[in-house]
Amino acid sequence: MPKKTKVYELPEFDAAEYLDSEQAIAEYLTAMIEAGDPALLAAALGDIARARGMSDIANASGLTREALYKALRPNAQPRFDTIARVCAALGVRLVAQPMS
Repeated sequence: MPKKTKVYELPEFDAAEYLDSEQAIAEYLTAMIEAGDPALLAAALGDIARARGMSDIANASGLTREALYKALRPNAQPRFDTIARVCAALGVRLVAQPMS
C-alpha cells in the first residue's frame, strides 16, 4: 500500500516562484481579476511584487515596504489608488474590456 502524504507534509506553494516572465505575470493577474475577488487581486499583486522584489516595488510606488506588505496580504482590501500605484510600479496596466 502506498504511503499516504499528510497535508502538513506538503511543501508550501509560492506563486512568486513561477512569475518569471511578463507573460506569466500578465496571465496570472488576468486570472485573478477575472475571479472577481478583490482580496485575490491584492494577494496576486503581492505575489508579483515579491517576485520582482518588494523593496524595489515599494520604492517605485512611493509606499513603505511595511505598507505594501499590509496592503497586499491575503484578504486585504486595499484602496484603488494603492492598486494603481502598485500596478504602475510593476509596469502593468489594468484594462477594461467589454464582456462577451
